[in-house]
Amino acid sequence: MPLLVEGRRVQLPQSAADLVRAHPLLEERARLLRGQSVQQVGPQGLLYVQQRELAVTSPKDGSISILGSDDATTCHIVVLRHTGNGATCLTHCDGTDTKAEVPLIMNSIKSFSDHAQCGRLEVHLVGGFSDDRQLSQKLTHQLLSEFDRQEDDIHLVTLCVTELNDREENENHFPIIYGIAVNVKTAEIYRASFQDRGPEEELRAARALTGGPMVSIYDAKTEQLRIGPYSWVPFPHVDFWLQQDDKQILEVRIYKVGKS
Repeated sequence: MPLLVEGRRVQLPQSAADLVRAHPLLEERARLLRGQSVQQVGPQGLLYVQQRELAVTSPKDGSISILGSDDATTCHIVVLRHTGNGATCLTHCDGTDTKAEVPLIMNSIKSFSDHAQCGRLEVHLVGGFSDDRQLSQKLTHQLLSEFDRQEDDIHLVTLCVTELNDREENENHFPIIYGIAVNVKTAEIYRASFQDRGPEEELRAARALTGGPMVSIYDAKTEQLRIGPYSWVPFPHVDFWLQQDDKQILEVRIYKVGKS
């Protein structure tokens, strides 16, 4: 079934800017989100989602009330919510395998036994900017296309991505919004930054560096964080490289690329 805005089928492919021009309500929601002040979110009731991670829970959760993520540059933060049971999924997508990740997001919501009750699926996409390599643009297109291919009706509620999330300073482009949070109990989505990025921030970051697929990190039934096994290849002479400045590392990288 199609991706919908205000009950109408979204016509794809088209840029994010063209899409909001065709649907003024999307443009207004993006404007309001960009205009918010950034809220500092503390650790109480928070589950922070890192790159290539997914977390889903519901208002019944006694431990987690807020899902959030930040540090998104070309990455996109995706929130999918069922309005009937309040099941909410937040994920930080980097474009590694969008075709596999969107069904994973969908199935995470369907894993709640009462997912078929009255209500609808609503998706919010935030992140990216007008980068030179057009990585953000590519990821926006991938996400919209894959959600449009799913069996269920999905209502696009927020679209603040790529050129809609771009600011220019001294001829350089930057994202406006780097992070968002969603209150699972109230469904409020807002700009956010995070003092605490745990639990187990370093262990989870190490898993992401191995280049593995997107994983679900939270079991809402037991209210426990889950980090599955992963393989780690040692980095030779890591102590030496940690002491080098950016210029030295870049020079070595350029030399190796040129040599190959």
